[in-house]
Amino acid sequence: MFQIRFVWQHLKGKRFIFILGMLITVCTSAVVIVNPYLEKLLVDDVIKGGKTDWLLPILGLMCLVVLVKTGLHMLKVVCMEQASQHMLMNVRNRIFTNMQYQELRFFDRIRAGDIITRTTGDLEYLRHFVAYISYNAVDIVITFGSALVMLLFVSWKLTVTLLAVIPFIILATVIYSKKVAPIYRSIREKLSQLNISARENISGNRVVKAFAREDYEIDKFDQSSKDFKDENLRAAHAWQKVVPVIDFLAQFLSFLTILVGGIFTITGEITLGELTLFTSLTWALSDPMRRVSGMLNDLQRFWAAAEKVVEICYDTPLICDRDNAVHKEERFDGKINFKNVSFGYTKDKLILDRVSFSIDAGSTVGIIGPTGSGKSTIASLIARFYDVTDGSIFLDGVDVRFRTLESIHKAVAIATQEVFLFSDTIAGNISFCNPSMEIEQVYECAELACADGFIRKMPDGYDTIVGERGVGLSGGQRQRIALARAIAAIPSVLILDDTTSAVDMETEKKMQYNLHNLPFHCTTIIIAQRISSIKNADKIIVLGDGKVDVGTHAELAARNRYYREVCDLQDEKDLPPFTGTKTSEGGEA
Repeated sequence: MFQIRFVWQHLKGKRFIFILGMLITVCTSAVVIVNPYLEKLLVDDVIKGGKTDWLLPILGLMCLVVLVKTGLHMLKVVCMEQASQHMLMNVRNRIFTNMQYQELRFFDRIRAGDIITRTTGDLEYLRHFVAYISYNAVDIVITFGSALVMLLFVSWKLTVTLLAVIPFIILATVIYSKKVAPIYRSIREKLSQLNISARENISGNRVVKAFAREDYEIDKFDQSSKDFKDENLRAAHAWQKVVPVIDFLAQFLSFLTILVGGIFTITGEITLGELTLFTSLTWALSDPMRRVSGMLNDLQRFWAAAEKVVEICYDTPLICDRDNAVHKEERFDGKINFKNVSFGYTKDKLILDRVSFSIDAGSTVGIIGPTGSGKSTIASLIARFYDVTDGSIFLDGVDVRFRTLESIHKAVAIATQEVFLFSDTIAGNISFCNPSMEIEQVYECAELACADGFIRKMPDGYDTIVGERGVGLSGGQRQRIALARAIAAIPSVLILDDTTSAVDMETEKKMQYNLHNLPFHCTTIIIAQRISSIKNADKIIVLGDGKVDVGTHAELAARNRYYREVCDLQDEKDLPPFTGTKTSEGGEA
């Protein structure tokens, strides 16, 4: 029942409205016995008894009951909708807030399509539980209970006869519930796969078109859609197997009422008016039983959806602030030390193996190495997107695990190789770290990133709206805007992860000059495959086989085989004679 407690927890602020709605439900459900009782009086006292002066008052009272019940029902629906929408907003905000503070492993493990399913379709089932299932459950219990008490009071013998059918309805309902529960869990997973397939195709539509794989993607989506359809049909078939049984038993109650009640009326056990009351209230016994099966149908969907929502709400990141974490408000110097650092994305394979090196504050450091050697991993570890498997990383002499995440993320800015731009203006993307930034500062950051020229040539200049993920901009333009955004943060450590890969050589040289002359103190780490991007760095780190080799351009060109080969391939001039024999391996700064 944790799912129900979870819903109750997020009703905070509208619990009174919810309880009011439930109390109104009790009232509207209880009054179902009033009009059948008034019908009894009409038959026994007015029609048979001759009390014709009672006719208009009774009819007026019956109309009043209908009006009151209708008005209360409308008020109840308004209350439940207000409560459910409030709960939905609270849960959705909690999910989004929790995701903002999740570590990257969370997004490695749960795909975006599944997250979208949890924050849309699954949440709708939670809202449906509050807005519909909850008050219908109360309505079923109160309607059935009120009718049962009234019927027992009139004729316990006839009531017990009718109740003999109820266990069969309950048995059919329980059997259906057990059979359909795993089906609805499967439906929820199939829906998630459908959303994942659609989202990946939308995000990767250019790749699909470039390789003419439209038919393949259509077939893949059709298969996901078919799987989702098949699971829904399984649930529908299971539902249709039990519905006729429940409907038959419910209708059988009416048959028993007429048969046994008619006999009791003939023998004088009950009056004709009491038979009329039984006939009117038979639906109050059968209808709740018929609705129970439908409610179990909705409940199974609710349980399956709530499990996924609760999971994502209580998924606690492993990378978080320690109780004794140090928060630093002032700027960092930017000194970084790796001491015997080992790291792997999986337990059985290390990307870095006992790596040690140091980066002086305010220096410029280049990082180069083969694909998969761990260049971007180093950037992620410095920013503490991941924690080391072994060893320690120090920022200004303090282990990053003992600093607050906020202070680290404010101090370290990364322009990644996979550029993401928001659907906002260019100025809005550049000033993302500080929306109140003066426009002159935005211009300055763009100039430092060599982006000012092409931005001003755009239709609306800095007010040009960037399409989703930067559609409409070239790769080099996106990279320069991303660099401007990183510079705008005025970081203590600026990491450029292959940020100039799509930029022409002339622009790259200008960007390098600007990066060496930033108007603030900053440690710059340049991850690149071009020797020209890092050859003038204060030191260069060569990664390979989980190890590092550290030195200047001339030193590495003379002793490191991988670095020398890259230099030769890129036709670097004025290289010293090669004297080394080892490949990219051990060494400390």
